Amino acid sequence: MPEYTLCCPSLDTSPRVARDFVASVLRSQRLGDLADDAALCTSELVTNACVHAKGADAVLRLAVGGCLAAVRVTVYDEDLRPPAMGEGYDGESGRGLWLVDTLTNGRWGTELTAAAPLGHSPGGKGVWFELGVVRPAGIG
Repeated sequence: MPEYTLCCPSLDTSPRVARDFVASVLRSQRLGDLADDAALCTSELVTNACVHAKGADAVLRLAVGGCLAAVRVTVYDEDLRPPAMGEGYDGESGRGLWLVDTLTNGRWGTELTAAAPLGHSPGGKGVWFELGVVRPAGIG
């Protein structure tokens, strides 16, 4: 299964760069039907990492192919606190995880990490989502 990695500095431009990166990779892998939803979910996770893991870079891992007609995106940051879906939202924030949950049919979660990818930190968390269909081995 090919994996792609993108370092996302804590900048206002990172969510857009990450969104474009994921969409480009998926289209090049003939998974264009997943590109829009994956790009939106990616943008939400990278935005959360930039806002809540203040000052630290995030790392995005994108896995496609193999026995998957699917995509898995994980965004790692140094903040150990898991993301929380709020009860409501205001005009500026609070909808991101609700969007991810809806678009992925609940196929998202959090994992604590002993070390962040690329050695940027001693640990933190990864927030991931999956889209698409896992094919049985030997098919596709």
